[in-house]
Amino acid sequence: MSILDIIIVILVISWLGGFSLKIGGGIIHLLLVIAVIVLVARLLGIGG
Repeated sequence: MSILDIIIVILVISWLGGFSLKIGGGIIHLLLVIAVIVLVARLLGIGG
């Protein structure tokens, strides 16, 4: 796993934890969207 993969996993876990604890704010949702975009780009082979 690269450092980017680890960051994506941490963001997803934080986002899910925020939903379960009702403390998720707008920033974590924005970071999650960015993480998903990066993950999809990597899966499609865009941006190395």
